[in-house]
Amino acid sequence: MGITTIPTRYLIVILTFICTSVCYIERVGFSIAYTVAADAEGVSQSSKGTILSTFYYGYALSQVPGGWAAQKIGGRRVLLFSFILWSLTCALVPLDPNRVVTLIIARLLVGVAQGFIFPSIHTVLAQWVPPHERSRSVSLTTSGMYLGAAMGMLFLPSLVKFKGPQSVFLAEAGLGGMWSLLWFQCASDPPRSQHPKAAASGFGESLLPVKDGQSQSPSQKSKNDKSQIPWRKIFLSLPVWAIVASNFTFHYALYVLMNWLPTYFELGLQSSLQEMGSSKMMPYLNMFIFSNIGGVIADHVITKRIMSVTKARKMLNTVGFAVASFALIAIPHFRTPNGVVLCSSLALGFLALGRAGFAVNHMDIAPRYAGIVMGVSNTAGTLAGIIGVGLTGQLLEAAKVTDSDLSSPDSWRAVFFIPGLLCILSSVVFLLFSTGERIFD
Repeated sequence: MGITTIPTRYLIVILTFICTSVCYIERVGFSIAYTVAADAEGVSQSSKGTILSTFYYGYALSQVPGGWAAQKIGGRRVLLFSFILWSLTCALVPLDPNRVVTLIIARLLVGVAQGFIFPSIHTVLAQWVPPHERSRSVSLTTSGMYLGAAMGMLFLPSLVKFKGPQSVFLAEAGLGGMWSLLWFQCASDPPRSQHPKAAASGFGESLLPVKDGQSQSPSQKSKNDKSQIPWRKIFLSLPVWAIVASNFTFHYALYVLMNWLPTYFELGLQSSLQEMGSSKMMPYLNMFIFSNIGGVIADHVITKRIMSVTKARKMLNTVGFAVASFALIAIPHFRTPNGVVLCSSLALGFLALGRAGFAVNHMDIAPRYAGIVMGVSNTAGTLAGIIGVGLTGQLLEAAKVTDSDLSSPDSWRAVFFIPGLLCILSSVVFLLFSTGERIFD
């Protein structure tokens, strides 16, 4: 009875929030379970980096196809198929560090399946959510990633300790199966989408500013609905590349911390994750809080006309990335778990605040092609995972040769300095080239 009284667009946002939570429980869970299993078998840091980064190869390959599929088939259907695919993979694949080929194939398959998810979500939200609610809706949806990561960091180390690494895969598969049933039963396409003059970008689109003051008649919009996707214009657009730069930086920092922070606590600080209690979840919980704060701030300053859409996006992106830069660079200077938790919490929290700048910008500039543009920018974000996670493994392997172990702060300086520098560079790019105006229609 309660579900039927919730407006459908709110229900869709809640379900996509749960979706991203479960996805990131899976990602954090694999890094925790595999790290334990690999360390027990004496796997090298560079080999660990290779396996941990394999997911992102599959994830990168499916981003743009995911946006295309969501545009042509429908985000709701693609999202359901993706979830079922990765859940089945987790349920059926054994976690054995010695079966390298099996693990690589499995992580590629999970990466491909999850690569369809975020373009599909952006397509669904662009159809359902009006512009004046988009910042907080996208922020809530994406904050599920951080809550999922926090829950994974809190509960999964204990699950590994008492039930073994394989139990993590089974738990993740069960969560994926339950969400798939919820989505199948509760989600739907907008009724307007069946109308011949319906805009793929959703109702309320008239609130968005249009570049150069242009507007379109219903007949022109109907014609555009049947036109091909403007790939050339998308790839040559500076505002799109501004989003791409920020997405790359955000995910470089996030994936490096997500995949290597457990190793930093275990080897860099000689601290056990199981003994750290709830403190290890604080960086991701902070992301959850700051992501939603950013969304509320953005919608408030835009709807109250305190700032234009363009200024609001640039302000939040710049503040978030600037603070994150200093926090990232400071991490290796702290030699206690609490100090590292504080720095990583600030870094990830303000990066999440910055998402209210660049992440919602897909729907500002291209509401009709939000899934496509998200696929393009998230491909860059995924490449950041491939580069960042793999490079970190190589840096640590080299540091281990020089310093004999990884307990020295010098072994980790480059690991955290690189994303800190990227934060500064990408925020400058976003300041120069981004816009809140609609440039694709």
